Amino acid sequence: MLDTQLSSSLSYKLFRADQVRENEAKAAEKSGCDMFTLMQRAGDAVYQQCQERFANSDVFLVVAGQGNNAGDGYITALHAKQNGKRVILCAVEPERKLEGDAGKAQQHWLDAGGKVEAFDPTFIESADVVIDALLGTGITSHIRNEFADIIDALNGAQTPVVSIDVPSGLDANTGQSLGRCVQATLTVTFVGIKPGLVTGAGKQSCGQLIYADLGIGKAFQSLARPCATLLNIDHFKGMGPRDVHSHKGTYGRLLCIGGNKGTAGAIRLASEAALRSGAGMVRVYTHEASIIQVSAGRPELMVTDSDLAAALEWATCIVIGPGLGQDAWAEATFAATMKHCQSENKPVVIDADALNLLCQQSTAFTINESILTPHAGEAARLLGVSVDDVESDRFNYARQCSQRYHAVCVLKGAGTLIDNEERTWVCRHGNPGMATAGSGDVLSGILGALMAQGLPVDLAAKYGVVLHAKAGDDIAQLYGQRGMIASDLFDAVRALINH
Repeated sequence: MLDTQLSSSLSYKLFRADQVRENEAKAAEKSGCDMFTLMQRAGDAVYQQCQERFANSDVFLVVAGQGNNAGDGYITALHAKQNGKRVILCAVEPERKLEGDAGKAQQHWLDAGGKVEAFDPTFIESADVVIDALLGTGITSHIRNEFADIIDALNGAQTPVVSIDVPSGLDANTGQSLGRCVQATLTVTFVGIKPGLVTGAGKQSCGQLIYADLGIGKAFQSLARPCATLLNIDHFKGMGPRDVHSHKGTYGRLLCIGGNKGTAGAIRLASEAALRSGAGMVRVYTHEASIIQVSAGRPELMVTDSDLAAALEWATCIVIGPGLGQDAWAEATFAATMKHCQSENKPVVIDADALNLLCQQSTAFTINESILTPHAGEAARLLGVSVDDVESDRFNYARQCSQRYHAVCVLKGAGTLIDNEERTWVCRHGNPGMATAGSGDVLSGILGALMAQGLPVDLAAKYGVVLHAKAGDDIAQLYGQRGMIASDLFDAVRALINH
């Protein structure tokens, strides 16, 4: 049986921006420091990351707003200046005197001989690195034009950008762009990792994400409860050695259903992925026109186009959806499968076209052990909202989907989410090379195989998503992202699951 080793480290826990704002002062006090000390530590952390990532950078451009994020920027600028760098510091309102800790940081910069200038786009061309200290986590509405113009200029240039805490213009909780959003090369986030930085468009906007607890991590963790958890392959022990006296029946009987006329490849990918993920026996129920395409070259698959009832009875676990279609054959197959799984309380993975059929009959079926695997478009149909709605608040809609269908929802995409109605996990692995036909079918086969081997539905969903994404990363590291195809994942998944 697979086990998890979830680290208690804050670097794997997510906290909403408001949780950080409400608790960081108390955490600082418990840790024996004040908020200005945190600001100094934040600026130092950003400068140190610049030194590590952009070691030969001699010219720093710091663009500052008006709040504490700007204060972090002033401290970063001061560190750079004190270390012999040429620093250009631009503020949205260069004559404005800031207040509180940010004002204190600004005064430190001025006392050291620093200047505050109006922004000029030509400054970007002369800089080796840009520090984005425009807007922090407090912004929740569309940004003003003067900020948008600077963000456009940064995004239009080739100079690397390091964002402080969050890319300016990004909603730290949802990952939604608030009209404009800096596309950072690197983001250094503080105290707690915010959920909007690790999924969807927010993950893209952050570039490489670095976490710094500023020395108050333990105290903060004692005050705030995480809203989600990051997962990577190191959190799982693996499946462990098989018993010497086991046999094929020990590892489950998985039935994969799909492959309508013209779409045989989808169910073939899912079923072969299931074999490579350790399922003992895999049977495919498919359209009569797809029999040859599914079985050709893979004699280990048992393939049939008749007697669905008998196939359902045989199975201990089911995957339905890859290549299923939405015609009369698909509808009849879907209805029979769902009725069986409901009456027999049989675990099922519902993917692809089966999700589209499910949203038409959402009140007809409730299955306790089920995993739904929608991408944003399928999730939008399942919930009766737009794709933009889903992508603008992925955590919210993953939870809505799991609650409406009483299932574990795997919301696919950059930073895939796994939600079980009560908790949310985010996969750290994965890359754009996996955005290719059949990749989701492979995932459904992996998930089905893990449940067939006896893993509880929550654990199967978490481990399966991480296995699939890490396999994609391993292939990309070997050969690059472009040209990756879904079946490339088979050997990588097999290697990982045996590690």
